[in-house]
Amino acid sequence: MQINISFLPALAAAFLLTFARIGTMMMMMPGLGESNMPSRVRLTIALVLTGTLLPLHQQAYTVSLDSFGPVLVMLLQEIVVGAVLGLTARLALSALQVAGSVIAQQMGLGFVTAVDPTQNQQGLLVGNFLTVLGVAIIFATDMHHLVIKALNDSYVIFAPGEIPLSGDAAKHITNVIATSFKIGIQLSAPFLVFGLIFNLGLGVMSRLMPQMQVFFIGMPLSILLGLFLLALVIAAMMGTFTGYIGSVLLELAPGQ
Repeated sequence: MQINISFLPALAAAFLLTFARIGTMMMMMPGLGESNMPSRVRLTIALVLTGTLLPLHQQAYTVSLDSFGPVLVMLLQEIVVGAVLGLTARLALSALQVAGSVIAQQMGLGFVTAVDPTQNQQGLLVGNFLTVLGVAIIFATDMHHLVIKALNDSYVIFAPGEIPLSGDAAKHITNVIATSFKIGIQLSAPFLVFGLIFNLGLGVMSRLMPQMQVFFIGMPLSILLGLFLLALVIAAMMGTFTGYIGSVLLELAPGQ
């Protein structure tokens, strides 16, 4: 009895290429791709998704194994596709950092920083809070399932062996950045109005009572009123963000 194992090289190449796309996207995904996430957990998730999607798209990987060059070229293409997909979700989440920066400045907390767990670097405290809350909402509303759907549909949008056109990829990333900035400013709009009115009132008060130390009264009052306003509007803010991040993920998974 002879066992035919001639299919193993092609299967191994397809597994490697699929893992390159999925692994690159998972490394850049919010929540799962953070540096504080254990490497074994990220690797396990990537391997499980690779094993799940490989049978569906194995036939799409038609590459010559006679030389190392074609495999290397396709591997680089798969990494680029995974980076574009993961970077899209990462940039969409940055809308909360933009909103948090504006809110912190208007509240007088622009000097308060802490380590951002999603970026592993210093960030404004309000922005860090909103970002962690946004990641929690993504998982609580099961929108992370759209990531798996996006990975599956990416084989229709970016067929193996086809690298995204640099112009289209640049236009896509630019649109995501512009939209994220716009959403961030929209989310912080109530605090822009609050900051304008509050500082105008402080200016009038300082003119009416020059002997009063406006700074020592205005700073604690600004933080207190800002936190109260944040408690009032945070549900609407996160609802708007949920709709935005959902639309971004649906664009990556048009078949949903």
